[in-house]
Amino acid sequence: MRAALLSSASPSARSVSAIPSVGSVSAGRGCALTPGRRACRRPSALARSARRNVLVLGSGGREHALAWRLAQGPSTAQVFVAPGNAGTALDASLRTISDLRPSDHGALVSFCRRNDVDLVVVGPEAYLVEGAVDALSAAGIAAFGPTRAAAELEGSKAFMKDLCAGAGIKTAGYGVFEDAGEAKAFIRRVGAPIVVKTSGLAAGKGVVVAQTEAEAFEAVDEMLSGSKFGAAGAKIVVEEFLRGEEASFFALVDGERCVPLAGAQDHKAVGEGDTGPNTGGMGSYSPAPVLTPELGERAMREVVYPTARAMAAAGRPFRGVLFAGLMIDQGEITLLEHNVRFGDPECQSLMLRLRSDLGDALAAMLRGEDVSDGGRVLGISAMGDTVREAQKNAYAAVDAISYPDGFCRRDIGWRAVAREEGRGSL
Repeated sequence: MRAALLSSASPSARSVSAIPSVGSVSAGRGCALTPGRRACRRPSALARSARRNVLVLGSGGREHALAWRLAQGPSTAQVFVAPGNAGTALDASLRTISDLRPSDHGALVSFCRRNDVDLVVVGPEAYLVEGAVDALSAAGIAAFGPTRAAAELEGSKAFMKDLCAGAGIKTAGYGVFEDAGEAKAFIRRVGAPIVVKTSGLAAGKGVVVAQTEAEAFEAVDEMLSGSKFGAAGAKIVVEEFLRGEEASFFALVDGERCVPLAGAQDHKAVGEGDTGPNTGGMGSYSPAPVLTPELGERAMREVVYPTARAMAAAGRPFRGVLFAGLMIDQGEITLLEHNVRFGDPECQSLMLRLRSDLGDALAAMLRGEDVSDGGRVLGISAMGDTVREAQKNAYAAVDAISYPDGFCRRDIGWRAVAREEGRGSL
């Protein structure tokens, strides 16, 4: 991956922008997504050799970026976007289906069958929470993203907080409330500043960072009354305020197997200098220097893997993109929230950096195959009475592995073998 920067003039501008990159520089080693060795668990339409028709669901800049990157891949024959936006409609590499409503699952399945769609990539969280993946999977159509039950990780902040607390994942101290009086008593006890969130989906806008108790009380009343957020605010989460710098961390998850993608940082505030109210995101850049490689490894170890294991244990195995919103302070990470899809606008920056075939990577995960991060995927160890015997045993195990896109050196231990056989080490 390379570095990429995305800048949007306003939240609405993202939905019509092709991919407004305003900077791209080299950023060292990136993330290569490579299919692995396991047997196919999905229909043959996702076979490694097939060129696929792909449908991307959504209407934002995120979906345009996903569709654009998918269209670059040699494994992709045609990319449809529904309902798309003005930018996708102008993109000659894509076919925008503006009259297809992704929330109409019957129409969605019919479109996929008529157009031989092999893979559906779901962009927005709302479609996931509505069960788009469930409906497509029931019809035998491969869809990338979590099921309705797994999407609850974002669809209910109360569920997410309770799950993480049970899994030992570090998050802000919190309380879940449906009664305004109880919420206000909690706020008085904790004090301001304090954070008030709708438990349900609110398009990234259901969060108030209250600087005073009065502001927090107002947010509680507004959310629980249903006047602004409707059912999304029927239950709220009140959290302690955390100091530090926010970053977004993305990983591909297939049940309990996880592969890190990259980090990014977005700018939520509407005004320059991070002033004014929060939006869904005014722009982003990747990589985020605050998210060092060491912190990325810790995010995988302390957040991503435990979340995947907890979801599997809860009978809601998570398959898709896990987006961990992190607070970083003095080398420590705390989970702010989980999202179950690519971020917008972070996705645009990530797709500019990605060099691999995205369609192949997503299809590999749906087939149940390993997806590597471009480094050493598998290590084989073996014993023997001599180095030559150990070498023979190790390579016998290597040869038993089917990994069409993998490679290895065949001469590990050659110096020691040469010495054993009296040929010296050179």
